[in-house]
Amino acid sequence: MAEAAIVHIIEDDASLRAALDSLFRSVGMQTRSYGTVQDFLDGRQHAGAPGCLVLDVRLPGMSGLDFQAQLAEHQVLLPVVMMTGHGDIPMTVQAMKAGAVDFLTKPFRDQDMLDAVAAAIERDRQRRSQGRTTLILQERFAALSPREQQVMALVTAGKMNKQVAGDLKLSEITVKIHRGAAMRKMGAQSLADLVRMAEALNLRPN
Repeated sequence: MAEAAIVHIIEDDASLRAALDSLFRSVGMQTRSYGTVQDFLDGRQHAGAPGCLVLDVRLPGMSGLDFQAQLAEHQVLLPVVMMTGHGDIPMTVQAMKAGAVDFLTKPFRDQDMLDAVAAAIERDRQRRSQGRTTLILQERFAALSPREQQVMALVTAGKMNKQVAGDLKLSEITVKIHRGAAMRKMGAQSLADLVRMAEALNLRPN
């Protein structure tokens, strides 16, 4: 069962904050609300669970655009939906270039906001899924013997068994044994599988 996503609303206008909270909850979404960026950072309730940020451009203290530019510094990986009552083209371009999923100008349609948030949550789920897959591959690769790791790196770089044997000063049959062991331990069904895994691990021959 997928972990419930949380929509984090950062908006200094209490009435709009409450309206957004009600909107998201009406379709079964979990929410957290904050009046400022600092309230969100102090809460640290975003850690762990999938979700997204619904962020106003103009906020007391740190602005939404400034915070968006500093998300990585604050170790916040959640996708962002930006909103503003004073939108202009440069702001929109800046927000979208910085990776915002959408940029909505107030007053926006409820459905537009719901669609944007749904897209942001899906992006976050995909990022987390890819991250878990890479972690599993890293653990499997670490479980290979040093020689199996060498053979995997060379084979997935496009070298034939005979070439790998020459590089490592091994017999070709020994290379085949290490290659087979690496594929089995990595869970690869084919050489193409192993190559994709090596790419995900950014694996390069020493």
